[in-house]
Amino acid sequence: MKRTLHHLVTACVAVSITIGAAAGTAAAKSNYPAEMEAWLKKAQLGPYQPKKEDWDAIVRKATEEGEVIVYSSTSRISKIGKSFMKKYPGIKVKGYDLGSVQSVEKTIREQSAGIYSVDIVTTAGDQVIPELLNKNRIINYVPNAYLNRIPKKFRDPLLPRSIGAMAFMYNGEAHPDKAPVNNIWEFTEPKWRGRIAMKNPPNSLTTFLGVAIIVQNADKMAAAYKLHTGKPIKLSKGIANAGYEFWYRLLKNDVVIFKSGSKMSAAVGKKGLKRPFISFDNMSRLGYNKRKGYVLRAFVKLEPVGRLTYLNYLGIARQAPHPNAAKLMVAYILGSTKINKDTKLEPPYTKGKSLKLLQGFAPFFVPGNISPRSDMPLPEGGEVWHQMKGWVADPDYLWSEGPKIRDFWIKYSAK
Repeated sequence: MKRTLHHLVTACVAVSITIGAAAGTAAAKSNYPAEMEAWLKKAQLGPYQPKKEDWDAIVRKATEEGEVIVYSSTSRISKIGKSFMKKYPGIKVKGYDLGSVQSVEKTIREQSAGIYSVDIVTTAGDQVIPELLNKNRIINYVPNAYLNRIPKKFRDPLLPRSIGAMAFMYNGEAHPDKAPVNNIWEFTEPKWRGRIAMKNPPNSLTTFLGVAIIVQNADKMAAAYKLHTGKPIKLSKGIANAGYEFWYRLLKNDVVIFKSGSKMSAAVGKKGLKRPFISFDNMSRLGYNKRKGYVLRAFVKLEPVGRLTYLNYLGIARQAPHPNAAKLMVAYILGSTKINKDTKLEPPYTKGKSLKLLQGFAPFFVPGNISPRSDMPLPEGGEVWHQMKGWVADPDYLWSEGPKIRDFWIKYSAK
């Protein structure tokens, strides 16, 4: 099957959660071009990162560099940039909210043309490991001070800025006592026709991740169907397994596609809604409850799964023009080293003492997100993460099956 760049970027999202040694080894064995080797040595990155970093020197050099440029899949880069510049007033942050697909494509396109103008790339997506890291377009960087605070599976092959998840969510005011659904297959029934909302997977990498993980776990989906109905599932004509069958039936049940995640959250989580939608969305939207007064709740006990997990990666771009400022930004996003699991943080987390400790992680310190750090406390309501059954994707499966999943979605969503 012919795979265009756009096809690959949108096709098999869950390769982004690759955390095995194989990918790391592949990156380590790559031969660096001469100009990149010289840059790595001067910047003290990659194989030249010292075991003990001189942070006073890094801050001084970062200030001399004067700016840091970030390609990001999240609009929260704006908030990170503002607080970073208050802490380091001599360094200007230029953050570009490009989304997941464009963050990857722009990096590849520019570097292919010999343009090295960005310092940090932070995004999810199937291209991040094989096309960015393993092809030397980004460099993994974990500040020494955090090595004992981050499990190896999150340090290698590439550091994530945060770990997120997709989940089904409902309006807690409309359903105050319990979730309106216990089994995922109920969403495909006539009662919920036209009332399930989601973003279009080919245009949203995180949504595609959720779709793909459910397809991957077809046997568990079939078991959940039998648990709900008491009967083995009968697949529709041309449908390969129970994972595909779930999405096929959901599409036939008039799933509503939103272009904007924020508007979708409002249609689900605002107070006073007479007939709110149920959404398939990023769990970090639970943070809207504090920020916007919404009443969003995740389906915590949903069978067979509630949480579909992915990693948002953070890497320093090849031949970044401001490598020390990039190092400083990476450390800032990870949060202060003064935090531990017993640290008491008070909302609002993006202000005052909480911001001083959380630093660049403050915008991600919401229920439905977790830090790669093992010593980071949870935000108020964050315990929901550990209360939910979770699935993660097998990257080999998604690499081979991702294009088929995307083709399936295009075919049946058009009908």
